[in-house]
Parts: sequence; structure tokens; C-alpha cells
Amino acid sequence: MTPTRWTTPVGVAVVTAVLGFALVGPLEMMGLRLTQLPWTAVAAVLLLAVVVLVLGWPVRRWTRGHRDRPLDPLRAARTAALGQASALAGAALVGWYVGQVLHLLPDVAFPLPRASVVNLGVAAGASALLLVAGLVVERWCRLPPEDDDEPGPGGGRAARPTA
Repeated sequence: MTPTRWTTPVGVAVVTAVLGFALVGPLEMMGLRLTQLPWTAVAAVLLLAVVVLVLGWPVRRWTRGHRDRPLDPLRAARTAALGQASALAGAALVGWYVGQVLHLLPDVAFPLPRASVVNLGVAAGASALLLVAGLVVERWCRLPPEDDDEPGPGGGRAARPTA
């Protein structure tokens, strides 16, 4: 699995922001009111960010040398995948909420759109925290560079290149 580059979440956020901006108007004309966001949506995203960090913590401890317990490699790989998925989901949510905020900005002088802009801004902030938590956990799951003095696969020393 390759590490997530910063351009990938930025690209996802920009694409979903454009989609959010373009789709909110037509969907509201069809009777859907997307800009009313319940507080539970924000709480769920924040809870997910905390869960991702909690699941990544044992992997971080193990990679930092606290190896009092063995770490299942499959669990570490799944945690890295969860980190990457959380980063991309957080980026998509940031873009979606920012697109809706951009759609509502011309009407921000009125009370209802202003309240929606504040709610969507808070949701975008929570989604940004999920994005950061995912990237942090993914970084925690990186293995340190292998040392040449470690035993090789057959139990002997690793072969050193000769110059």
C-alpha cells in the first residue's frame, strides 16, 4: 500500500466541493433540503476520528519500539487501510460541506442560510479532523527502514552489496 500524498485528499476535496456546489441548487429545487445538518452528523464524524486514532495507537507504540506484546501484521495493515480510507472520506466530506457553504454564501445575510453556513462550517471542521486523523494513523503504520544487520529470511545475516 502506498502512502497517501497530500495532493490526493486535496483533489478529492476540490472535486466534491465542485459537485456539492453544482448539485445543491438543483436538488433543492426538487424538494430536498440538504443544507440542514443534524448535530449527530458532526458527532458521528468526530467519534469516527477518535476511533481511528485509538485503533492506530497500538501500531504507533509497536513501531516506536514498545514491543511488550506482539502485533498482528494483518491488524496493522487493516489499520493503515482504515487510516487511508478515513483520510479520503474526510476529504470528501470537507469538499461536500464546503460546496454547500459556497452555494449558501450569497444568502448569508438571512438568518436561516446563516445558521446553515455555521452548521456546515462546523461539519467541515469535524471532517477535516477526520482527514487529519486518517493521515496521522497512516503515518503511524509506516515501518521503520530495515537495518542491514538484521537476520535475513533464512536466519542468517542479510546480504550486503559489495562495491
